[in-house]
Amino acid sequence: MSQKFEVTGMTCGHCASTVKNALQSVDPEAQVTIDLPTGHVDVLSEQPRTDLVAAIENAGYAVK
Repeated sequence: MSQKFEVTGMTCGHCASTVKNALQSVDPEAQVTIDLPTGHVDVLSEQPRTDLVAAIENAGYAVK
């Protein structure tokens, strides 16, 4: 299932990597695509949206 998020606070490649790793800690098979300039994160995962949002927020970023 494809899920889209708008993540604030990502400013560099390290930030994007941190968000991707956080999402893949919840679902190691997740396919994550990040558009750094817009803050859009697309995730192909069967995990509940709430779990994915929690992973992003626990990594220190906000989800709109």
